[in-house]
Amino acid sequence: MRPEAVAAAAAELAAEHELVLIEGAGGLLVRFDDTGGTLADAAAALSAPVLVVVHAGLGTLNVAALTAEALSARGLQCAGAVIGSWPAAPDLAARCNVVDLPEVLGAPLLGAMPEGSGEVTPEVFRSVAQRELAPELGGSFNAVELAR
Repeated sequence: MRPEAVAAAAAELAAEHELVLIEGAGGLLVRFDDTGGTLADAAAALSAPVLVVVHAGLGTLNVAALTAEALSARGLQCAGAVIGSWPAAPDLAARCNVVDLPEVLGAPLLGAMPEGSGEVTPEVFRSVAQRELAPELGGSFNAVELAR
């Protein structure tokens, strides 16, 4: 699907919904059509901020910094970050990333989904998301509590 088609579909959905998220597995610059179109191109076509999903552990700050650089180079805004799989027993790198991610991205941490969240029923996922995503995303997550 070309970025323009993604943008058109998102704009149509935005007319009826308060929040529209476009999932782009693999990263901001992964090509998803035969012309080299990327999620960044779709975000640019929409003039939409980008929500970055990150890993919890080692290497996350580097990937986040590179993503922030790519967003900035394209004139795109980072809406924030969500940790896609927060471990039940976070190591030192994961705990430090909670504090450092907002500075690296220049945007807030907006959630941390527990590991295994992608393997539950839609009903359970919605319940978890309401608890683990920030109010901006329809939940009650508080990054300060996670950092403790």
